[in-house]
Amino acid sequence: MKLVIFADGGSRGNPGIAGSGTAVYNEDRSQLLKEIAYVVGQKSTNNVAEYHGLLRGLEAAVELGADEVEFYMDSKLVVEQMNGRWKIKHPDMQKLALEARGLLNQIGSYTLEWVPRAQNSVADELSNVAMDAAAKGEPVGILDMGSGEAGETSPSTAPVETPTDSWKASDWRLETGPVTRFILLRHGQTAMSAAKQYSGRANPELTELGKKQALAAAQALADTHIDAVVCSPLRRCQHTAAAVVEGRDLQVETVEKLIEVDFGRWEGKTFAEADAADPELHARWLQDTSVACPGGESLRAVHRRVSAARRELQKRYEGKTVLVVSHVNPIKSFIRQALDSGPQTPLHLFLGLASLSEVEFFDDRGVLHRFNDVGHLAALG
Repeated sequence: MKLVIFADGGSRGNPGIAGSGTAVYNEDRSQLLKEIAYVVGQKSTNNVAEYHGLLRGLEAAVELGADEVEFYMDSKLVVEQMNGRWKIKHPDMQKLALEARGLLNQIGSYTLEWVPRAQNSVADELSNVAMDAAAKGEPVGILDMGSGEAGETSPSTAPVETPTDSWKASDWRLETGPVTRFILLRHGQTAMSAAKQYSGRANPELTELGKKQALAAAQALADTHIDAVVCSPLRRCQHTAAAVVEGRDLQVETVEKLIEVDFGRWEGKTFAEADAADPELHARWLQDTSVACPGGESLRAVHRRVSAARRELQKRYEGKTVLVVSHVNPIKSFIRQALDSGPQTPLHLFLGLASLSEVEFFDDRGVLHRFNDVGHLAALG
């Protein structure tokens, strides 16, 4: 059996809080077989964390009975050292490399290659999950990913705080730190959305109706103060965002993590066509967010990268209002984060074209203010 494995590691402080992430796929990458988030420690280096990502992948390969492995990492140092082109001087890494050699000897054939970080996003997100857990005091080891959404927190089980004098009758919530407001705008219509086709990484233009929808959304937001506009790199979002910033002293910032799910071989197919092409896989994908589209991405991976983007944006624009112009699944991720709800949440949400939703985040909590508002489109029929 052949496996394709991606691994990454990171350290916040270097040395500091460290974790690794490993994603294990089947041969054609149509299925994400295993996701591993590993807490490395509190005072480890980035390079040591990278080696742990490699080790967790090799352990998984041996456990699954692989006789051939394609391994990819964005650490040039680990790739060059394990391929024998660079010397290993650090004692800790010498020990880890020796352990990796022992595992490789149990696999018949393997390659280990470097890839850019942009092509290693799933493992990168898993390493961040591990580092987040380490920061919360989780011990060294593989995180218990649970039976639902691996590596994602379940709805909070912390005791509910009883209202006290710190509650304001005006907003019914405890006194908080700075509140960051995200206005979520889905792009307008494209030919693919009109045809009800899966449209992920395809890059169609807005239709004439889509342009009108974008303008209507811009008019609906005309009296709303916006501090920043962030957007998916795809044209349908960029053109929708451009309609909103017209006449404002604002620039559109492209954020790669806000891109739509990669539908892989289902790109351009209707629901019925994808179901006919891969009935068993399609049915599983609709129920299990860990299942990747054939040659594409899982909704779990989307949620992870969008969660990371939201945290970064919240930190950068703390206390401000940010317009996010994106797609169905990234916007659903923002809403799920605000609700602190489980992986099945997006299955129960419908988002119309050019719809507006709004969430707020403060401290470690979120609030949903509105969802799928399409009132501004009424005049378009």
